[in-house]
Amino acid sequence: MPSIHDFATWEPLLRLLRASDAERLAAPGGYVAGRIGRGSWSVPLRRPRPRPGRAAQVEDMQDEFAAVKRVQSALVDNGVDDISFVAEISPAGKAVLHLLGSSPAVEPGIGSSHPGSLILAEDAVPEPWRRLPDPVPGAVPAPSVDLALLERTLRERLPGAVGATEAEIAAVEARLGIALPDELRVLYRVVRAHWQDWGDDYEAAERISRAVGCELFALEELYVADVASRPCPWRFAAASAAVTPPDAAVQGLVGSPGWIVFGDSGGGDRIAVDLTPGPGGHSAQIIILDHEQYIGAELLADSLTDLVMDRRREERGGRRWDQPPVVAWVNIRSLDSVQAAAHPALEVLRIGAWEGEPLSLAPVVGLPRLRTLTACPGTLADPLEIAELTGLEFLELGPDEWRVLLDAGAVPRSLSAAAIDVQGDRHPFPIVALADELLALWDRPRIPRTVLEGHLGSVA
Repeated sequence: MPSIHDFATWEPLLRLLRASDAERLAAPGGYVAGRIGRGSWSVPLRRPRPRPGRAAQVEDMQDEFAAVKRVQSALVDNGVDDISFVAEISPAGKAVLHLLGSSPAVEPGIGSSHPGSLILAEDAVPEPWRRLPDPVPGAVPAPSVDLALLERTLRERLPGAVGATEAEIAAVEARLGIALPDELRVLYRVVRAHWQDWGDDYEAAERISRAVGCELFALEELYVADVASRPCPWRFAAASAAVTPPDAAVQGLVGSPGWIVFGDSGGGDRIAVDLTPGPGGHSAQIIILDHEQYIGAELLADSLTDLVMDRRREERGGRRWDQPPVVAWVNIRSLDSVQAAAHPALEVLRIGAWEGEPLSLAPVVGLPRLRTLTACPGTLADPLEIAELTGLEFLELGPDEWRVLLDAGAVPRSLSAAAIDVQGDRHPFPIVALADELLALWDRPRIPRTVLEGHLGSVA
């Protein structure tokens, strides 16, 4: 397999791109751009329409799959996760391919060849990912905990199940660095959920799921759902907030050292024992972590006993709707001014599509907790007002607004990460150059570029 930096690796894809968009490529300054990762890709190919009355088939796109797979294989061979490209192909067949490589300081763009968030401070993570659970000294197990009932019920439902030994349980506790709560120990003493224990009994897993109330992980598969277990791109993570209302059963965290995952809902949501409950919760309650969410969890049952006995609960408490949100949107469908968003607890201000006069940031200057600002291009009256927001850790602006800050030497030095909001079809080169300028301010690794040239021959 050729290297990712060999023209031959890209040639099949370049031929498809030329055939798909010859008119654009032939125009002065014409180019096409895309991105390919190990498990996904975004390339500007026009896929053939299926015949009337027939759905699209895999074979209709086989050439695309084969060309992309060739590049993906080279990525793997070269230890590269993701690469963007800009291709220029003349009508005579001369091809110039610009490869925009990955940098440890740049997250991959989402669905485009433009760079994602820029990590300006090494190993920095957004504030919600730094949040630890608040202590709840009065938290106690739920009154419904009944170890004898739990064990008896499980043994009745799972006769002949192989349970874990005390040594096996102790080994897991040592690996996790935390003692398993009593109910979880009882569960695994009854059934350790090893596939090899079931032999040819292919229905055993289903019986265990029905008996417990979830798809049970093998004892050795237990893990702690800490913040590292829920990674999220900076652009989205910085625009989130970890909030726990005063009566919530579950703390609104990304992860916790007290969330011990032991099962799955069957749809990808994780089931965990919660040893760090919210003010309105119980120690060792059962929670569910939505796989489509980055922050928070929902109460599933007050105890493992309740889960097994199918006595489930809904979340108690929640955000008080008479309180202003800590994440505020100002746009044509939400708040109608920056002033309406301003309050001392505001953490995230997002300015979106806007039809009125550009907005001033004066109402949020001095707010003690404001850490994230995102503003669509053209929505700010004076980008230099950003210099007065001294607590920002993440900033997302359009290219023109970033240019104003850079030229004035006014990029906030408090930033841990930043992003460039690119609207419409803009050439990647100026955006990459802008990103490199921002990275240079923090002496962070730039975006590497490689130019490959070759000839595809003239179109017959």
